[in-house]
Amino acid sequence: MSDGTSAPDQSATPAGSLPETTAGRRANDPRRTPAMRQYYRFKEQHPDCVLFFRMGDFYEMFDDDAVLVHKALGITLTERTAGVPMAGVPYHSAENYIRRLIEAGYRVAVCEQTQDPSEAKGVVERAVTRVLTPGTLVDETMLDEATANYIAAIQFTEPGDESAAVLAVAELSTGQFTLHDLAADTVIDEIARLAPSELLYVETADGTVPPRVERLQRAIGASITPRPAWSFRMRDAGDIVRGQFGVQTLAGFGLEETHPAIGPAGALLRYLQETQASSEQSAVALAHIRPPKLVRPGSGMMIDATSLASLEIERTMRTGQTSGSLLSVLQRCRTAMGKRLLRHWLCFPLNDLDAIHTRQKAVSALLADERLATDLAGRIDGVQDVARIAGRVAMRRATPRDLVALGRSVSALSGVHALIEPVESLADHQQDLGRLIDTLQPLAETITERCVDDPPAHLRDGGLFRDGIDSELDEARGLQRDASDWLARYQKQLIDETGIPSLKVGYNKVFGYYIEVTHAHRDRIAAHVSETFSRKQTLKNAERYITPELKEFEEKVTTAETRAVEREKALFDTLCDEAARCAGDLHEYARLIAELDVLLCFADIAQRYGYV
Repeated sequence: MSDGTSAPDQSATPAGSLPETTAGRRANDPRRTPAMRQYYRFKEQHPDCVLFFRMGDFYEMFDDDAVLVHKALGITLTERTAGVPMAGVPYHSAENYIRRLIEAGYRVAVCEQTQDPSEAKGVVERAVTRVLTPGTLVDETMLDEATANYIAAIQFTEPGDESAAVLAVAELSTGQFTLHDLAADTVIDEIARLAPSELLYVETADGTVPPRVERLQRAIGASITPRPAWSFRMRDAGDIVRGQFGVQTLAGFGLEETHPAIGPAGALLRYLQETQASSEQSAVALAHIRPPKLVRPGSGMMIDATSLASLEIERTMRTGQTSGSLLSVLQRCRTAMGKRLLRHWLCFPLNDLDAIHTRQKAVSALLADERLATDLAGRIDGVQDVARIAGRVAMRRATPRDLVALGRSVSALSGVHALIEPVESLADHQQDLGRLIDTLQPLAETITERCVDDPPAHLRDGGLFRDGIDSELDEARGLQRDASDWLARYQKQLIDETGIPSLKVGYNKVFGYYIEVTHAHRDRIAAHVSETFSRKQTLKNAERYITPELKEFEEKVTTAETRAVEREKALFDTLCDEAARCAGDLHEYARLIAELDVLLCFADIAQRYGYV
């Protein structure tokens, strides 16, 4: 909160109507500081968002945004300048406030300081680093671990209220990306099964929501977001899709260049790029998105929206809650990935007899061998949400705890592989896991060897890496811990060299480190003064000196903490880069663990309740 306050423009409301913008009516306000002019610029770029504007240790909101968060979240409304409402939240707890705003139907743009304030000449440089919407959340605290958070883009392929459509669906937190052809009579049913939290549609010329989109919104309860019609055009969309995956043609993904689903696929990717980072960073931010997979009609059993509700697969009809539903009865999965997959298997049942038999044989094997089931459950019980952690690593949003959790989770790979080796019905899983060992096991070993067992929540104060793994980090830490020992040794060295027993090496906050010699030994120190000692301060009874060696030590110590944290950040980034290069294998590992988890769940249910 150190570089000025004033007033912005306003954000979107759940109903879609915006309070009157203040940017225009304050255009000539003399109270507008350089920082607030910067604020207005970002606000004008994101008029439909609540702008979280980083100022020191707080995210600040002004004018209409401040009033909005005051009403929506109960945050105290203040004023620094008369007539300019202001509200702020500590940056380290902002995620909770952002989550609550998203749940209330708002969009949030996060504007970060991209420059060290101590280096700024004038206003601190800032940039909007991400825009958060219901379908673009990736942080663990904002997501339900048992539910996929899909975002979809729809484009109708025929005129009229009831028509066929093509759909692109992504799960940003895991990188899943699928395309769907929807017949006219299945549009609502298929989207209801997917249950996206946000739906993009082609913006109309007059800005109104098309009736068929309104019906979809009522049926699925998703947030709807209009997007420019040109972003759905085949040529523009195709360029985005090919550019995202670095290919010249889409044939390798089983897609024709003129497939209608390319339109919404490109529109969806463009939207994700815009919300996740600045243009030069967007490719990195979405590096974990996997190539699109075309889901063909009839690839699974069709359950219409009415049957989905009547069968109470996800929610009961009486209460609308999960408790009492089929999902809640069967939900005995141990991992977050397994919980999401169970929901998918229940909503998208198999209709291929061979696949059904394969699944049944695996459940039978686990049911028949209780020791195997118990041991396998113990192996995967500690596996955390590898799919979403891998996504955050790829998007540069991982925390120290994410990285350590990834290492521990992947460490289970070889044990699971060995355990299921004798089980014929799990041969495919065993082979697929075996192919991952050479790449993922070294990653797991590197993480566990370098990182402490109990990592900090963030890197602000360091403490993630073990001693002894990096000489530069060890030196910085050593200076922090051992400064007094070094000074004692240096003082003894100087006493021996000068023959002055009362010589003292000390420190104070005003003058820093010094060598103090009483006037009684002035003659003895004279020779050293001409060589290495430089006079620093004169006292009544003594002189204080500095030497090049002590000056160098002073600079090292005073910057040791900063250098230690910076070095840990560099090591952390390097380790995250290593993990990001294994993103494909990490997602495959997550898939296999999820499937084994659900199969164990079915065996457990069969044993407990006698289900067949």
